[in-house]
Amino acid sequence: MTLSARKKWPLWLLLICLLFVAPRAQALELFAQEGENDGGTVYELRTETGETLTHRAGRIYEGDEYISSDNQLYRVIAVDDALCIATARHMGAEPAAGASASAGDAALAAESADGDGEKRVAMYSTHSDESYEPSDGAASLEKDAGIFDVGEALQENLEALGISVEYSKDTFLPHDAGAYSRSRRTAEELLQGNPDMLIDIHRDGIPDPEEYETEVHGEEMSKVRLLVGRSNPNAAANREFAKELKAAADEMYPGLIKDIFIGKGNYNQELYPQSILLEFGTHTLEKEKAISATELMANVINEVVFGGSAKAEEAAGARSGAGFSGLWWLIAVAVLGAGVYALVSTGKWRLIGEKFSRSASELTGGSLGKKPEDEKGSEEKKP
Repeated sequence: MTLSARKKWPLWLLLICLLFVAPRAQALELFAQEGENDGGTVYELRTETGETLTHRAGRIYEGDEYISSDNQLYRVIAVDDALCIATARHMGAEPAAGASASAGDAALAAESADGDGEKRVAMYSTHSDESYEPSDGAASLEKDAGIFDVGEALQENLEALGISVEYSKDTFLPHDAGAYSRSRRTAEELLQGNPDMLIDIHRDGIPDPEEYETEVHGEEMSKVRLLVGRSNPNAAANREFAKELKAAADEMYPGLIKDIFIGKGNYNQELYPQSILLEFGTHTLEKEKAISATELMANVINEVVFGGSAKAEEAAGARSGAGFSGLWWLIAVAVLGAGVYALVSTGKWRLIGEKFSRSASELTGGSLGKKPEDEKGSEEKKP
């Protein structure tokens, strides 16, 4: 190998790292954002025999999954974008949620995330223009959107149950796939308050209001769709959480939960295992029906998240483990990048270990790698 070649090969290694490692997080974000573009196009989801399962405002992708009201699982196997029709294969019954609401066993933590016993829920609305035409006069309002009235109603009903609620009224216009990137900072700020649950409040955009109309205990109201993003490290935990909510609602208020849609995207749910996106009705439905559903949904949340203490310790541990899985992946990418940078910048393999150790220590607060103080101490001992 010539001297020139020796000097160039670390640059090729860096290029490979940039192509296949560093952009992975950005690629995942772009992949997720593509699935999060729930614009004006409405797709129909059908079975292989042509039976209509549901509709969704926004593109449906191969690999998306759908859990129907009767807990049957369907997986999308083909999409016709010209006709806006997706075909799904019946995969059988969705496995039951991990705990039974009837047993009075909370599926998740009964204590707050920091263990002080206070019940906390954080909420925001990524699509902060969403409104209800019959009540608000328009489907989209850049100011005083109807979705905030629904959020405030849910907040009031949760607070009536003794739950502390922080509801951000930040706006993230325009209403596009990038809205979730813009709302991410708000979600991160809300999580600093250590909530037990993070809710993104929406409404659907399908034209037929009858698909969301229901009657529960003699009262007309809106159904609620649970939306889970499948493109994030917490997808399994988010899905289980959604199933717990549906299981409790099906027992307490049959007909309240419309379904669970597991779509391409992350919807910022990788930030927390107990994150959920709730869609209260659609833009052609009266807002009052969506507001009526918030009281029942608050009771469901209280039952699932705070209803029991038998599994509190177990659930808190699971929540913590799942929450950090994505973090450790990012640390691994950053440390690898630091190693490649050390090789390129110094040209000496012997310094890579020191760079890796220093980067790991900085990223983990000293839990891994050599602490800066240790390095300083060792340097002082050198003659």
